[in-house]
Amino acid sequence: MCSDSFDSEESAIAPVNSSEYQVDHQRIQKAVREILIAVGEDPDREGLLETPARVGRMYAELFSGLHQDPSVHTKKFFTEQYDEVVLIKEISFCSMCEHHLLPFWGKAHVAYLPQGKVIGLSKVARVVETISRRPQVQERMTETIANLLVDDLNAKGVAVVIESSHSCMTIRGIRKPGSLCVTSAMKGQFRESPTSRAEIMQLIYGSSVR
Repeated sequence: MCSDSFDSEESAIAPVNSSEYQVDHQRIQKAVREILIAVGEDPDREGLLETPARVGRMYAELFSGLHQDPSVHTKKFFTEQYDEVVLIKEISFCSMCEHHLLPFWGKAHVAYLPQGKVIGLSKVARVVETISRRPQVQERMTETIANLLVDDLNAKGVAVVIESSHSCMTIRGIRKPGSLCVTSAMKGQFRESPTSRAEIMQLIYGSSVR
């Protein structure tokens, strides 16, 4: 469900090594133990003895983006006189909603109009991966990806569309499995030109978009 891989012309994204990041594992473990007690469980029973440590390692992985700079993936670029759309579709990701600390997951579609600079396709996927590993809302994630590409590539236009399923809607509260949240950020030419915006939506979703 929360896939960490993306096929591209370069190698797949490497799994996150939680030992690389500054996380207070002891503090997390104490907090998890208190939560187990608070909900009426026995943290000392066999099945839960290692749960606080497991949760600590999980949080180190899921929140590793807090300790990484996504712009490292946009520093290496190639000079190309190409000025048409570059679109990477269906980049899978998993992030954490900051309101309930429950996962949301789905696909990101990222496009840009180069202005003399292009980057490797997998670098776009790595940007999405890094930014996704933070507690956040989907709207902010969408804007953060778009703004980074505008700033680092000086692109004439950037379009980011994210569609995802949120656990806070599917397993609690309203409990509506199958529902999707779609957010978009249109920058530069994609925002200013209805024709360019229609073109990129057509490329993402096909003939169903009118």
